[in-house]
Amino acid sequence: MNLAGPFQDKPGVRIEALSLQRGSRRLFDDLSFTAPPGAYVELRGANGAGKTTLLRAIAGYMQPRQGRIVFENTDEPALSLHYLGHLNGLKGAASVRAHVRYWAGLLGGAAMLTDEVLEDVGLTRQAELPARVLSQGQGRRLALARLLIAPRPIWLLDEPAAALDADARRMLGQFVEAHCEAGGVALAAVHEPLGPTPAQSISLGAV
Repeated sequence: MNLAGPFQDKPGVRIEALSLQRGSRRLFDDLSFTAPPGAYVELRGANGAGKTTLLRAIAGYMQPRQGRIVFENTDEPALSLHYLGHLNGLKGAASVRAHVRYWAGLLGGAAMLTDEVLEDVGLTRQAELPARVLSQGQGRRLALARLLIAPRPIWLLDEPAAALDADARRMLGQFVEAHCEAGGVALAAVHEPLGPTPAQSISLGAV
């Protein structure tokens, strides 16, 4: 499993009295919690409760209505995190191998580890296939490969187990567990447990 560890710098995330809204709709107010190095934090709530919006705000894609998002032990948060949205972000004509090598170059990973990462996510046999022929579960496995090819200490995962079968869900749980054991942080919006025991489970609901 190609996970860096232990991370030399161990960033954490601190949420202080955060309020978020989407368009004119207020999602939640006064949310506070801390995700220290080594923590796995589950974000729970019904669809529309603000899980995705919270992850996008932490990733820097939107500004909070009130409150602060603080990154500890890092001067460059954008280079310390992976944001994995609910869409896989794949190019249909590009091969599985080409995707992983591209992410290595884009995100500062090691392209020489491409074959190892493909083995980790169970896509060795599909390495030369174009992404458009992958099943939904295989596409999600490929999306997860970017977490491994360029290790970063903060993972923001939006429904990361979507379309995964039971074996792949166990694989993902092992990735998260190993990442946190190496001193990384994982925040995941989930409907069902991923496997690792969360340090915290944050429930979001409409105000």
